[in-house]
Amino acid sequence: MTKPILTSCEITEVTQEEDGGLTRRKALSCAGWAGAGILWTIVAGVPRARILGSAEAAEAVTPADFSFVQISDSHVGFNKEANPDVVGTLHEAIDQIGRVKGTAKLMIHTGDVSHLSKDEQFDTANEVIKGAGLDLHVVPGEHDLLVDDGKGFYERFEKGAKAGGWYSFDSQGVHFIGLNNVFNLHAGGLGNLGDEQLEWLEDDLKGRSASQPIVVFAHIPLWQVYPDWGWGTEDGAKALGYLKRFGSVTVLNGHIHQTLQKVEGNVAFHTAMSTAFPQPAPGAPAGPGPMKVAPGVLKTVLGVASVSFVQGTKSLAVVDHPLGA
Repeated sequence: MTKPILTSCEITEVTQEEDGGLTRRKALSCAGWAGAGILWTIVAGVPRARILGSAEAAEAVTPADFSFVQISDSHVGFNKEANPDVVGTLHEAIDQIGRVKGTAKLMIHTGDVSHLSKDEQFDTANEVIKGAGLDLHVVPGEHDLLVDDGKGFYERFEKGAKAGGWYSFDSQGVHFIGLNNVFNLHAGGLGNLGDEQLEWLEDDLKGRSASQPIVVFAHIPLWQVYPDWGWGTEDGAKALGYLKRFGSVTVLNGHIHQTLQKVEGNVAFHTAMSTAFPQPAPGAPAGPGPMKVAPGVLKTVLGVASVSFVQGTKSLAVVDHPLGA
């Protein structure tokens, strides 16, 4: 049988074996992209993907009017075989931000700061992340809300957020919207925004010019990456409907620990690599979870993303920077 999935290689249909996994041919064709940074640019309104390190990616890019950095899924407190030193790789990610941030003054963390919602895990993560010297904005992952409905998380991050953990702000002409789609996970682990948050989102966007760039960030992807694993948001389509009239919308997520991208109209979707451990490609094994990789490979599948806005373009340029690059 065939089943459509989305990968960082392409949007395609891949043949599945009877056990539901990807064929060896397709898995190998995607492996060449694993951990390779992908630069998205818009040329004459057409999105182009360039693999970092290639001759194409070395070409000059229009200087950005505004840029910011994204990290995700630090999982401080995790110490299993997939990565027994997640604090160490988080330190490396922050060090790399110092090398790639350019003029960026803003950093977004798309959730799962901690692994078990313990105070010491939040404190350690916060102390390391502060080393980037950037204005930090965070949304929770499901691992951040395991204790007291996220009390430890909210005491340290985004104290000005609404009671449900969502908020918005403006920076240099870009409107940022932080959403919480993990506080009420539905069957199968699908994210959920809920009516109250959706009503707030609709109201937040009212009166804004369609030409204003919008950046939406949440933990679980708002698009249906792979519902069988809970990699999607049940009511995400309704949220995206409010964004259709805007000319430049970028949706950033974490949760799946790998780079997946797609463009639908004026909406560009981008999921980030983790700073802690990788997860398998959608549908490849029996289910998601921390994935052990060969020695020397780990830092090629962990990383950070830098995002640039250039006045007059329809989309933001996203560049992934693997820790091993």
